[in-house]
Amino acid sequence: MACRVLGVSRSGYKDWLGRPASIRAQSNAELLKLIRAVHTDSRLSYGAPRVHAELTLGLGERVNHKRVERLMREAGIQGIYRRKGRRNPVKEPTEEDLVQRAFDARAPDLLWVTDITEHPTAEGKLYCAAVLDCFSRRIIGHSIDIRQTSALVIDAMAASVARRKPQVNSTILHSDHGAQFTSWVFGKRLRDAGLLGSMGTVGDCFDNAMMESFWGTMQLELLDIRRWSTRAELAAAMFEWIECWYNPFRRHSSIGMLSPVAFEEQHRTSPPTG
Repeated sequence: MACRVLGVSRSGYKDWLGRPASIRAQSNAELLKLIRAVHTDSRLSYGAPRVHAELTLGLGERVNHKRVERLMREAGIQGIYRRKGRRNPVKEPTEEDLVQRAFDARAPDLLWVTDITEHPTAEGKLYCAAVLDCFSRRIIGHSIDIRQTSALVIDAMAASVARRKPQVNSTILHSDHGAQFTSWVFGKRLRDAGLLGSMGTVGDCFDNAMMESFWGTMQLELLDIRRWSTRAELAAAMFEWIECWYNPFRRHSSIGMLSPVAFEEQHRTSPPTG
């Protein structure tokens, strides 16, 4: 009946039915398999730009980004995205801001930023403090505790100093005006470590935007994907996400679609300019 309505011969229909897929269709099917694998390996977080970067930079595939976008769209594959909300920054000046929202660093260990985040579990909240190197976006130190104390941020700072061993008075550590960072004991440990303290405007998330961006990524790709039963379970997941995924593998558009570790290695091995 379909052949009769469409004016197609039965032999022609049977020929079309048994005809193998075109070379282009077969190529798209193979590429889609790679896209699904990359998307799965990214913990379902990558959108088309990072999938394309992994295909070309990581796997050596020669493929146009528009083709990747189209295949992902047709297959219903998408990364995790954040809904934009309203912001209401408070713009009160401070004399102690050494950064002035300029988070670009020419080399490692010139500018670090730090902050605290919290997330609920069935047992109660868990807090994480982290220190990020603005040059590579790498988390160079972090600490996790059930209390939001000065010890939490001091431990993260101490871990960063132990790992990186920065030169005295050559590294800025930028934070907000939270009570943990304005405490006397944190200030003393900061000076003892030879770090230069810096703080943004009170209540203004833009003055620590790079750290806020990291927390947003972690919230989106890890913290909000499920409900956490225990603090121990969440603490283990935070550690694994930072040290086993974010630092060594997660690609960043701002550093040439490399991971923080790969970007630092590229900087270390590249010949000096000038």
